[in-house]
Amino acid sequence: MNSALPLVLAGPILRHCDQDNFTLWIVTSEPLNSLTLMLAERKISPLEGAQRQCFALGERAFQYLIHVNEPQLNKVGEAISYQLIDSQHGALFDHVEQLTYTPQHQPHFVVKTEIDQLLHGSCRNAHHHSGDALVAADTLLAQDTAPSARPALLMLSGDQVYVDDIAGPMLYAIGKTIELLGLRDEQFQQTALTHSKQISYHPAAMYQRHKKLLPRTEYPAATGLVRWYINHPIFTSSIAENHLTSLAEIIALYLLNWSPELWQQIDIPKQVNGLSKANTLRWQREWTHLLEFKAGLTQVRRLMAHLPTYMIFDDHDITDDWNLTAKWEQAAYGHPFSKRIIGNALIGYTLFQGLGNQPSRFAAEITPQLQQFLDKPDEAMHDQLIDNLLEFNHWHYTLDTSPKLVVLDTRTQRWRSESNLAKPSGLMDWEALMEFQQQLVGQDKVIIVSAAPIFGVKMIEAVQRTATFFGASLLVDAENWMAHPGTANTLLSIFQHRKTPQQFVILSGDVHYSFAYDIGIRFRSMSPKIYQITCSGIKNQFPEKLLPIFDKFNGWLYGHFSPLNFFTKRKRMSIRGRRPNGYRSQRLINRSGIGLVKLDANGAPNQITVLHADMSQTDFKPPRTA
Repeated sequence: MNSALPLVLAGPILRHCDQDNFTLWIVTSEPLNSLTLMLAERKISPLEGAQRQCFALGERAFQYLIHVNEPQLNKVGEAISYQLIDSQHGALFDHVEQLTYTPQHQPHFVVKTEIDQLLHGSCRNAHHHSGDALVAADTLLAQDTAPSARPALLMLSGDQVYVDDIAGPMLYAIGKTIELLGLRDEQFQQTALTHSKQISYHPAAMYQRHKKLLPRTEYPAATGLVRWYINHPIFTSSIAENHLTSLAEIIALYLLNWSPELWQQIDIPKQVNGLSKANTLRWQREWTHLLEFKAGLTQVRRLMAHLPTYMIFDDHDITDDWNLTAKWEQAAYGHPFSKRIIGNALIGYTLFQGLGNQPSRFAAEITPQLQQFLDKPDEAMHDQLIDNLLEFNHWHYTLDTSPKLVVLDTRTQRWRSESNLAKPSGLMDWEALMEFQQQLVGQDKVIIVSAAPIFGVKMIEAVQRTATFFGASLLVDAENWMAHPGTANTLLSIFQHRKTPQQFVILSGDVHYSFAYDIGIRFRSMSPKIYQITCSGIKNQFPEKLLPIFDKFNGWLYGHFSPLNFFTKRKRMSIRGRRPNGYRSQRLINRSGIGLVKLDANGAPNQITVLHADMSQTDFKPPRTA
């Protein structure tokens, strides 16, 4: 079996790269030997200590994070080729198919300290029927590989994987990947299964985890009328039938999301036995969509091998409604099995996403323990690692670019409701917001990355607020920046503070549709200029028939001149929606895509575009002046 596997299973993916840092992520089927890094004409050999971190994911899966940190390591504005050479296997990337852009023979990258353009997006669901916009981004890069035409970075702002929404054929592939790579088993507590080896990946066992495996609890949620609403399952996703549980499943999911090679090792049947008629049809639909997803993975890998890629989590990277309310936290972390499920997803995020953003932030508290656990898995050590990750408070980060890029953690530093634990928590607490404000002081321009839009569609927020009043916040994902008074007022005060920047660009996703706002402060002559650009999803969409209704009602009730705006928390903010392709009344676009933002010298966007999977574009035109 080992001889059939290629040496490079996934990657290379460029992570944190600037003047002083080069970071590269790969997964191989064998442990590597002495490694040499070639950066253009420079040879760094051998890679030692923190320069090469190896994480043993399984018997035939080894993750390597290559991180070289030296002053003035990379020249700015020039194409820099790279190659990783193993003393036994030679140049690792020479045998990776379709990895480079013509006419280059090696992958390369460009360091830009001035962000003149970037790509951003979120929400990539492998089995969604829409196209994969990362493929379109790769096609765009292939058209012009000159350093001046290259985006400075790729920012993935949440839901890079859907741990809680797994297609039946994907779960089948996950089971095969666990077997193929020898990914490790684990023990479970307080569940019907005592060991992950007992999990069945036969199609007849699909679509039943929400009934037979996932933990459940019951608690009343106080509402504005009466304490009547009972939420039974801890994992509240409406499509949790195949919710992942074990760490091996999480690892396999990530590899299948980024690796074309693994799909070549797996034959997923289209016709299966043991499913109901409805689930048989569902399996076949998902099978078709996954084939389309698989077909684009070679291009996705090429894109991520050439652009420094940064990531931050949102809910589906861990589970739907992750930390949405304090009551949910009590139920989820108070049950050993649900805590293990959440913890496994967080370990997966750390390995496949978090570490590469800025490896030094994890060096003291997390990386040694993570390596020790993976080298010799132990149940007590497993639980301790999860506890440490749940307490870790450095998921957020900044990039020393111009404009400065500030990536927010809106999931683990929640401002919990004091009046009712079942009400939505604020996306960041007071201490986190104060730290955020300190990052802004002294900056004249800044790019903020928030998984959820800071300024949302008010009509949809009103629906969420109504559902919260009746105790159903978990059913409608009632999490937005305005849902919690403390968070909302503190955040808006930061924007209105006279020492914060005069130029804000906010990048967000999460909502599965795209829109852009121009925002100012009412009644102030020298108002900061705020631009919010929401692009979602890369491979996902909002329910097609519902969004146009919300769009129209939002325009009627909360348009720029509507007096209803003065009854909202953001009443001091003037918000103008940009027109997609110049349409007069439409503001929301419901097509999968990835955002392309171009900035002028003062940090203001001079082009806001969504690039769709079929290479068509939506351009958000500035609001009318009259």
